[in-house]
Amino acid sequence: MPAAPARAREKFATQINSEILAEVRKLAEKEGRQIQALMDEALADLLEKRKRTNPRPHVMAAYSASHNQYAAVYRKLAE
Repeated sequence: MPAAPARAREKFATQINSEILAEVRKLAEKEGRQIQALMDEALADLLEKRKRTNPRPHVMAAYSASHNQYAAVYRKLAE
């Protein structure tokens, strides 16, 4: 099996809560991984989670159609 292609890396600087950083350092040591690997994983998870929080277009279309059809019922239920 060929090795995975190397991905470009870019340095950036930021600040983080010192307690969180201490926990990340402990986790990296426990897992035998580098902090940058944990940060890559955490940021990728965050991005994926945020993508999933946006409703899918077909769900929004169904909601819109339902709202148009049953707006009066929804108003009554809200009272």
